[in-house]
Amino acid sequence: MTRILLLGGTTEASTLAKALAEAGMDAVFSYAGRTAKPVSQPLPTRIGGFGGAEGLAAYLKTESITHVVDATHPFAAQMSTNAVQACAAAGVPLCAFERPAWQAGEGDHWLHVDSIDAAVDALPDTPARVFLAIGKQNLTQFAAKPQHHYLLRLVDEPDAPLPLMHTTVEIARGPFDVAGDSALMQRHGITHVVAKNAGGAGAAAKLTAARTLGLPVIMIGRPDVPARPIKGSVAEVMAWLSHSAA
Repeated sequence: MTRILLLGGTTEASTLAKALAEAGMDAVFSYAGRTAKPVSQPLPTRIGGFGGAEGLAAYLKTESITHVVDATHPFAAQMSTNAVQACAAAGVPLCAFERPAWQAGEGDHWLHVDSIDAAVDALPDTPARVFLAIGKQNLTQFAAKPQHHYLLRLVDEPDAPLPLMHTTVEIARGPFDVAGDSALMQRHGITHVVAKNAGGAGAAAKLTAARTLGLPVIMIGRPDVPARPIKGSVAEVMAWLSHSAA
């Protein structure tokens, strides 16, 4: 009997959760627990880590999981790596539900870098006003350039002092639109945008807004994760589940 663990946290995961629920499939939705009020799901939901690859492998066996779908954020490299290792250890089929990376288009001024540290290095030495659109997990590195004023957009209010000297925080949950992001950047006098190449439509508005305003974007490339089958749509994931179960 098929029993699915859906590793979520993205819009794609929520869309897939709805499809699984509508199909009457036995599935569990897992959140990492980094958001205080995660979006409710139409599936039984667990929140929190597993205790590394070994803990996840034990969970798969204890809960009789037959399939795992990794629909976590493209930058959740540790979780994705743990999933690959745990599924291999437990003998459970795994696929990733992953959105395509963003691609620069005509009129974009992107500087591609391969890490957070490289993004810090790419910022100017003279004071700038930076829209730091990377969430709250990797802020410490930017303290190396305290001359800048950083605009952060977070889902939750920070629960501890931020490591950046000059910071403005906007609390908002996407998806966002171009008009709103353009107004946000103009209101705060933004001169540079730093973004992770997460892909997807929900967070792409800031890139269109940056293009319209002629702002440079420092684009951080996705981290490497072990090879695994990748599906690009709900239909492909559902077909994979049906084929694997058969």
